[in-house]
Amino acid sequence: MSPHTPGAELPDHPDWLWRTPEPKRSYDVIVVGGGGHGLATAHYLAKNHGITKVAVLEKGWLAGGNMARNTTIIRSNYLWDESAGIYEHALKLWEGLADELDYPILFSQRGVLNLAHSLQDVRDSVRRVEANRLNGVDAEWLDAERVKEVCPIVNISPDVRYPVLGATYQPRAGIAKHDYVAWGLARSADAAGIDIIQNCEVTGLDIVGGRIVGVQTTLGPIAAGKVALCSAGHTSVLAAMAGIELPLQSHPLQALVSELLEPVHPTVVMSNAVHVYVSQAHKGELVMGAGIDAYNSYTQRGAFHIIEEQMSAALELFPVFARAHVLRTWGGIVDVSPDASPIIGLTPVDNLYLNCGWGTGGFKATPGVGWVYAHTIAHDTPHPLNAPFSLDRFTTGALVDEHGAAAVAH
Repeated sequence: MSPHTPGAELPDHPDWLWRTPEPKRSYDVIVVGGGGHGLATAHYLAKNHGITKVAVLEKGWLAGGNMARNTTIIRSNYLWDESAGIYEHALKLWEGLADELDYPILFSQRGVLNLAHSLQDVRDSVRRVEANRLNGVDAEWLDAERVKEVCPIVNISPDVRYPVLGATYQPRAGIAKHDYVAWGLARSADAAGIDIIQNCEVTGLDIVGGRIVGVQTTLGPIAAGKVALCSAGHTSVLAAMAGIELPLQSHPLQALVSELLEPVHPTVVMSNAVHVYVSQAHKGELVMGAGIDAYNSYTQRGAFHIIEEQMSAALELFPVFARAHVLRTWGGIVDVSPDASPIIGLTPVDNLYLNCGWGTGGFKATPGVGWVYAHTIAHDTPHPLNAPFSLDRFTTGALVDEHGAAAVAH
């Protein structure tokens, strides 16, 4: 079987999937950030717009930031029209992404349950289900017994701190293998002639007469017609180099995986009340996360008290996990905007573009934001799906407030 064939066994370090070129002196577009969003942007710049004189600059190793430090949940059941639009677009792309890339991404549409534990949770959940249906997003309201049918290991006893009263359910939601997604996107971009340059940190932005003309990097200066910032929690640091103060706060988000277990958890379960979400990965480990840390930081390490809290929450919902052992923990850096929605679009500097503020929802948006961000860069105007997420909404007041609707970090 060819190593490029979907389903083929993949090596631990797939250097053969893309070249390791030296940076050229200039490019039409520089994408700063070699994670999922940066790679998806490069992929769609080539595929949808024929723009291939592109460099993706990554300060570390490819997809080693939040792309390697998330829990891979994919869903589109957001409350507001604007959010549902961009996430549903992403979900539809996820459904065909393996064929599009000719590469396995292990997208498993096992469904997502968002549990309700109080009467207010129930009211909010039913409201979200109806809003989803109006936007063409698959969504159902399940009572506690039907929750048990979908996920038999959930504890629905009434004699617990937060009894399960029901849940929203999105059957088309699921998980994917984050490494394979990144490798498939990188392979596609590289095949189109795009340069993926690792260990190349951007240290400055060259701006002349209000227009960006290039970047300074640890590998030397590189000229560019357009520069697209796409580096999650560090985007605010990069934007500051252009004199742009972004309304972002960066927080650590911690997660963990268990030892390998036999298949026991058939779906994804999320709870805002006990503040945990759990799925089972393809190899068998439980993948578990909670909310973001309260403090601001760029650290990628976990803290014991957070892990202790999320494990105790998980045991309330899943007593069957009591004897499972933790294999490893990690932390990502999430950038949170005032309305918990992303910032995608133009900046006050000509030909400088922003994609940031995804908070805990970045992975699920990967192909969708790559599509609309590439359109924004190619045409110097937002795609209709990302037009509501412009930077100027924080001065006009046209916010897309997903603080409540986004529920638990995911």
